[in-house]
Amino acid sequence: MQLEREGIFLEDTACFYLAEISMALGHLHQKGIIYRDLKPENIMLRNNGHVKLTDFGLCKESIHDGTVTHTFCGTIEYMAPEILMRSGHNRAVDWWSLGALMYDMLTGAAPFTAENRKKTIDKILKGKLNLPPYLTQEARDLLKKLLRRNASTRMGAGPRDALDVQGHSFFRHMNWDDLLAFKVEPPFKPFLQSADDVSQFDSKFTSQTPVDSPDDSTLSESANQVFLGFTYIAPSVLENINEKFTFEPKSRSPRKLLGSPRTPVSPMKAEGEDGWSQGPPFPEVPTTTSSLLPPTDTPMEVFNVEQMDISSNMEVSAPLPIKKTLGSNTGPFMKPAHPAGGKRPKNRRMNH
Repeated sequence: MQLEREGIFLEDTACFYLAEISMALGHLHQKGIIYRDLKPENIMLRNNGHVKLTDFGLCKESIHDGTVTHTFCGTIEYMAPEILMRSGHNRAVDWWSLGALMYDMLTGAAPFTAENRKKTIDKILKGKLNLPPYLTQEARDLLKKLLRRNASTRMGAGPRDALDVQGHSFFRHMNWDDLLAFKVEPPFKPFLQSADDVSQFDSKFTSQTPVDSPDDSTLSESANQVFLGFTYIAPSVLENINEKFTFEPKSRSPRKLLGSPRTPVSPMKAEGEDGWSQGPPFPEVPTTTSSLLPPTDTPMEVFNVEQMDISSNMEVSAPLPIKKTLGSNTGPFMKPAHPAGGKRPKNRRMNH
C-alpha cells in the first residue's frame, strides 16, 4: 500500500532494505535453501522497522554448490531467465530477483514488463535493460551485475554468494555488523497501536471475509490413504501446460502494473528445452565465478531513459514502505533516485 502511495525509494533507503534482504538470502543459502519468490509483496516490516521475509512456499531445500533444480515457479516479473528456460537453476536465481527488486524500488516498476506474460518472458530473455540517468553509478553497476542473464557470471553466483553482493560499492557505507545487530536505524517505522493492528495493510484486503480459514480437524487414516502420492498444482498452471505456455494474463497480484500482471506461478516439474531463442554473450564477465550453469549467449544492453519501453517479543509486521521519514540522511554518495516529483507514473499505479 505504501509503495503504491509513495512511488519509489531514495537510494539510501533502498540500500538499507536491500542490505537486510541480502543478509536474509545469504542465511537461507548457507542452509542450502533457495527462496525463489523475492518480490515487494513478500517483504514485510517488523514493528521496529527491520525487514522480515515471508512466504516460503516456493523454497527449495538441499541446493548446495553444484546442485540444480528444474521446478518452474515464481512470479514472472522477478523470475530469472534460467527458470524460464527450464535449463536448471540454483541460488543465483535469488540474486537476479534481488536485482529486479532493486530496479523496482528505484524506478517504480520491474525491469522487464509487457502487456501479457508471454511478452514479459520474451523481454526477460532478450530485452534491453534500460537504466534511468538519475541513478548513481554505483546503483547502475550493481543492477547490471545482478541482472546478468548468464547465471554463472551473475554477481552472487560464486562460492562467496552474499559476500560478493555485500562487498559492492553500492553498500560501501553499510556497517554489516551493526546491521546484523539491529543497530542501524531503519528509515521508516510503522505506527502500530497494538500487536494486532492491521492499519498498514490495504483495507481492500482486511475488509474481506475469510473464505479459507484454518481447520484444526484431522483426516482419518483411511482418508489420508486416498491422497498418497498426490501433489497440488494450481489450475492456472495446468491450463498453461495444455496451452503450451501461451501465458495469457491472469492477474493475482495486488501490485499489478498496467498491462503486466505479476502472476505467481505454482511449482511444477518441467524438463527439456522450450525453444526460447538465445542471443550473443555478455559484454563483461567477472574474473572469479563458478560455472554453475551452462553459459547463454544473451546480452544485457543498457540504454538511456529516452529508450525505455513504457508499454520472543511479539513481532508485528507491516507491508514494506518506501517513505522517506523526517530527519533521515542520505549517504555521502546517495542522491534522490527519482526524477522531479518522485511519484510512480499514473499508468503504473493500481486503481483504488
